[in-house]
Amino acid sequence: MGITEYLERKKPLIDREMEKAIPRKITEKWLSFALGKPDYMYDSETATRCISEPIWDLLDRGGKRWRPALALLSCEAVGGKEEDALPFTPMVELIHNGTLSQDDVEDDSKMRRGKPCMHLIYGVDIAVNNGSTMYFLPLTLLYRNLHNLPENKIRAIYDIYAEEMLRVSVGQATDIWWHKGGKQNISEGEYLQMVANKTGVLARFAAKLGGIVGGADEKRIHALGKFGEAIGVGFQIQDDILELTEEEFKKGKGSAGGDIHEGKRTLLVIKTLEKAVPADRKRLVEILDSHPTDEETIKEAIGIIEKYGAIQYAQKKSEQIVNNAWKGIDSLLQDSTAKALLHELALFATKRKT
Repeated sequence: MGITEYLERKKPLIDREMEKAIPRKITEKWLSFALGKPDYMYDSETATRCISEPIWDLLDRGGKRWRPALALLSCEAVGGKEEDALPFTPMVELIHNGTLSQDDVEDDSKMRRGKPCMHLIYGVDIAVNNGSTMYFLPLTLLYRNLHNLPENKIRAIYDIYAEEMLRVSVGQATDIWWHKGGKQNISEGEYLQMVANKTGVLARFAAKLGGIVGGADEKRIHALGKFGEAIGVGFQIQDDILELTEEEFKKGKGSAGGDIHEGKRTLLVIKTLEKAVPADRKRLVEILDSHPTDEETIKEAIGIIEKYGAIQYAQKKSEQIVNNAWKGIDSLLQDSTAKALLHELALFATKRKT
């Protein structure tokens, strides 16, 4: 079984767990479970309309669920059981979708997974609130502890949850400031750290989560975290490449060159600005800072990026980061099907076309 088939098989199981964390129809019983017994009276109908329905509208659009799968495989790779990690997979997937909801508002995006963004259907207020809601929903798995995790494991998961959530906020803030033109001379190292914070954190969280539930020691948990982070960074770089090169990928985003419109300083842009002659460098910055919407200007920017081989450079950098991280984990894990699939997942992140 390859990684694509594995992801397809696990998706229904992961979605089933998410329905426990956020049911499609919110009841007073669930509200009492999540929030505690009411002092007065809950309005479960409104909670369904303004929380559950918008969130499931987003979740039902798809998504590969590779982050929850990373948690499952990490657990099994250190000798744990899939059924022990499965109840905790909503933690990473709901948080991930919460970041999407927030990002779409912050970036003024129009499309997400082939449909209008949540804020365009339900309003900015609902989208922002549900982004935050998805950040905290998974914590019910810890403070209600229905799966009887030992206290030391609960504490460890709380600690990495808090740390990674702060990192993702810092990463997003940095990205926003850059594409607002707040800083022009961004180094490759600064970019990679921003991506490690913004995109790498949830993959790092997923891998560490699996390791903790699976009973790994600190050395293996740390190595799994670094490996997960590398997958997240590789995934983001590939996202940036697909944004400019793959028609089917562009359709899901709603337009070609969304990163150009948003003025994002991706690795592709950073490398181009580093290599370009002054006239091309000046023109690319002008385009990015003007946040163009017309296809002709966006294509002009893409042409400048292609001219300096930035796409090929970014692809090689993505593969290098993931391969180096695999070397750090390979010797710490015994050979198994889960280990082989972990390696496949890393390669999938850097070579996918959708």
